[in-house]
Amino acid sequence: MKKILFISGSIGLGHIARDLAIAKELRSQIPDIEIQWIAYEPALSILIKAGEKTVPEINLYSNENIQAEATSKGPSLSLQMYTFKSLGNWLFRNTNVVKKVLKDSDFDLIIGDETYELDIALVLHMLKLKIPFVMIYDFLGMDATSKNPFIHVVGFIINRLWSLDYKTFTKDKNLALFVGEPENIPDKKFGPTMPDRREHAKKYYNFIGNILPFDASDYADKKSIRQKLGYSDKPLVLCSIGGTSVGKELLELCAKAYPIVKEKIPDLQMVLICGPRAKPDLLDVPEGIEIKQYVPNLYERFAACDLAVVQGGGTTTLELLALKIPFIYFPLVGHTEQENVSQKLQRYNAGIRMSYKNTDAKILAEAIIKNINAEVNYKDIPLDGAKNAAKLLSKYF
Repeated sequence: MKKILFISGSIGLGHIARDLAIAKELRSQIPDIEIQWIAYEPALSILIKAGEKTVPEINLYSNENIQAEATSKGPSLSLQMYTFKSLGNWLFRNTNVVKKVLKDSDFDLIIGDETYELDIALVLHMLKLKIPFVMIYDFLGMDATSKNPFIHVVGFIINRLWSLDYKTFTKDKNLALFVGEPENIPDKKFGPTMPDRREHAKKYYNFIGNILPFDASDYADKKSIRQKLGYSDKPLVLCSIGGTSVGKELLELCAKAYPIVKEKIPDLQMVLICGPRAKPDLLDVPEGIEIKQYVPNLYERFAACDLAVVQGGGTTTLELLALKIPFIYFPLVGHTEQENVSQKLQRYNAGIRMSYKNTDAKILAEAIIKNINAEVNYKDIPLDGAKNAAKLLSKYF
């Protein structure tokens, strides 16, 4: 039996859903495999609930959600600053944990979803692997979103290292997978004297399309989904911030907009989903709003609502796009990846982008009233990424 070490290394919850979808597809195509996992909370709880097996060293791995939340300032999260503050744990803690895992157990393959610690360690020759390594990306390169010169310097260094990952993926045994299409990557250089990002990806990465852990066609009947979840047929707005507490200000903004919207839509239902790391009891909300913390299979709630108000995360907005649900989204300030997601959504004619800086309760209320249960005209998006990933990975077995 072949053994796979699967490291789900991204913050939040979006990536663990796609990683489990890839694992499911792998098992269906190649039954004779064993997968052991490394992840940190809240993704770890999802793995445990799914009955997945984790490595014994799981508690040694650094939880980068903590660093992301500590780095954030309200609805702002600079990826450059987060990366700078995380580098120590990445290179001297998490990489050593992986070395220990590989020493203690025999694995035939490593799959890392946004495991930049391994990516950088390989480029800098701080890590040498005797088994194949597969890296999963969904964005490429960092763009400075402030005039702070330190941010520009950090971004330059990270982009330089990123542009050198070809040294890892030109080796026959290794593989780079990109979740999405080439158009998801800016057609611009990593930086001065560095290659074009999109051309770099076309040359060294394998584009697999998008991944969802469900079939959107199973959720086309909104009435039956509402009955299943206990919602009435009254107008329903769902507000969510994802798997970290970063940007919880969005929930507070929605709560302030609620009484204004109620003046126009008296029977409005609004639900705030705090996620696993934001504490509901710290939110000051008016009477009438339903507050929940972690909700499994959040896409079911999306399928039931008439409008969603969310951050600009790739998984959340992809689910809403696939479900054809009208939504308003607020990219985190300074978050390069969510800026790329926004460009992708524009190409698919999906969602209404708004900014924290330029939005108050009244403006958001007007947007909710205008877009609730609005007709959408989203373009269809390819969703066969898990199957494509499994097919590419099958070469190792």
